Amino acid sequence: MIVPGDRIGVAVSGGADSVALLRILEDLQSDLGIILSVVHVDHMLRGEVSTSDAQFVADLAHDSGLEIVATREDVAAEAARHGWNLEDAARRLRYAFFERVCAEGQTTRIAVAHTAQDQAETVLAHLIRGTGPAGLAGIYPTAGFVIRPLLRTDRQDLRDYLRAKNQAWREDATNRDTRRLRARIREQLLPVLERDFTTAIVAHLGELARLSGEQEAFWSAIVEDRYHNFARVAGDAVTIQVRDLLMPFEISATHTPAPSVISSETAPLRALTERLIRRLYEGVRGDRKDLLAQHVEQVIHLATESASGSRLELPGNIIVERVFGKLTFSLLDSSCRSLTAYETDARANTYQYAVSLPNTGAAVVSIPELGSCFRLKVIDWTLQPSDTKSDGEALDASLLRGSLILRNWRPGDAYRPFGRHQARKLKQMFLADRIPLRDRARWPVLECGGQVVWTRGMAPADDFCARPRTQVGVLIEESRL
Repeated sequence: MIVPGDRIGVAVSGGADSVALLRILEDLQSDLGIILSVVHVDHMLRGEVSTSDAQFVADLAHDSGLEIVATREDVAAEAARHGWNLEDAARRLRYAFFERVCAEGQTTRIAVAHTAQDQAETVLAHLIRGTGPAGLAGIYPTAGFVIRPLLRTDRQDLRDYLRAKNQAWREDATNRDTRRLRARIREQLLPVLERDFTTAIVAHLGELARLSGEQEAFWSAIVEDRYHNFARVAGDAVTIQVRDLLMPFEISATHTPAPSVISSETAPLRALTERLIRRLYEGVRGDRKDLLAQHVEQVIHLATESASGSRLELPGNIIVERVFGKLTFSLLDSSCRSLTAYETDARANTYQYAVSLPNTGAAVVSIPELGSCFRLKVIDWTLQPSDTKSDGEALDASLLRGSLILRNWRPGDAYRPFGRHQARKLKQMFLADRIPLRDRARWPVLECGGQVVWTRGMAPADDFCARPRTQVGVLIEESRL
């Protein structure tokens, strides 16, 4: 937790635990080779009492010859503004201040006085609210710049220590307000467990948290390895192969679950798949807030049971779409929230540009909706074979007699591709070429006199293709704007 040369800011509220932490670190300061300061946040929740607590802490720092870094935060106002409860608002503002203090270089670490009882209360609170294995880890001894040296120390031992040193502290009456879950656990549940079941309940819960924390560290390392091996990040989207999600490891040749049975609760790789889903979600949103077990189950169902083109919406406006053998996690465009499929989004994806072909040179069409620029190059087909590729790669300019329009694909578009005997719908061609559903609505199409003659990445219409007898050809090139 601490290395020589560290500048440790001790978070002191004035309560017994934080005052004891300050005194303990003062006693060890020379041996550890560290520089101490006091950090205090006045939450402004208890009127004059809060002010008295702040003054007590300031006097404590002064008497010890330590620098104090203090702030006042209107927790009640911030809680009302954001819709937070007071306890959550106080924690958010307190840790935001700690982060600023470290970022400004005033300290390298912040020491917080959580005790063994705080750990036990946290684990019980998580169990009562509902939690998975990660929640059983409770409070971590270290979390970024925050350290908790007293996490395995009994609260009563700290009070005995302060009494032995004749050191006063402040009592916060709100800690006994049983309207709060944490206070009810402290005042009502833990005493019953200690009296009627085992006096070692605090130690047992602390050991459970320690072991769970070790397990979670192991899982985190594995998940990060699989995420960086399998996930492909492009802008605000993260894509993974369905097989990689469902089978992140090859366990053995004789006992590898098929994707169709990975949803079984007994599947050996399910635990890793669930964690990988949470990591993919975090990769897009930045955190895992609001993602519940049922949401993870929905993603597994999408991967194992749903057809290409299916999608689901997760909390935080995150959408997961299956595109053939891949799942893509991305931010949901607000303009598409009420739509059932991307291809029906006519309003957001419609564009249409008239094209005038010159006798020589090129017609240039910029399409901001695609972020693309198209060049329709008019070339001498017979004299410049180096500019041509092969039959079926260009259009015959003499056949493009009607009005030319470059537009987005529309349901029902169809034409007979070069070399084919029958017309095909573009939707069928999209499926054959595995074009993602979200990309189809904006897919560029060239229309001549009401007929589709070309579309991006596919053979042009056979009736309009350049042939050996063609005199003037048209090549279409696309580049980014």
